[in-house]
Amino acid sequence: MHTTNYFNTFIEIAEDSHTSIPEVPPLKGGNKTAANLQFEMVIDHPYKYTSDDVLFHVFAVKNNISKGDLKAEREKFFSKGQPCLRASPLTKRYGWGVHANEAGKIALYGVDSDEYKKLAKDKTLQHVKAMRSKRK
Repeated sequence: MHTTNYFNTFIEIAEDSHTSIPEVPPLKGGNKTAANLQFEMVIDHPYKYTSDDVLFHVFAVKNNISKGDLKAEREKFFSKGQPCLRASPLTKRYGWGVHANEAGKIALYGVDSDEYKKLAKDKTLQHVKAMRSKRK
């Protein structure tokens, strides 16, 4: 089984992000995007879900997977590698850092917040940057 979970890690916004304030991801044509679904799930429930939980939930919603099929589909989903939250529009475009605690549960922090700045300087955490949107 593959995983996208991090532990005691802070994912900082991408180096090429052009935002200095966090944004709520906009709807597209009235429909929720993957970024909307990720945002709503985590912002309302900090440190409740792991990255794997969030990414699979988005996949399940987008693919209309029934409750009865969730377990089997989750195993199938993580039977191969998946992009982690470093590739999420939340960290690449919308100005949200992701903190994963010792249990791998995650929370979002806006780039302009005091908590983001504190986490970005915390030497007890592993630090990774979100993936760049453009190649150098």
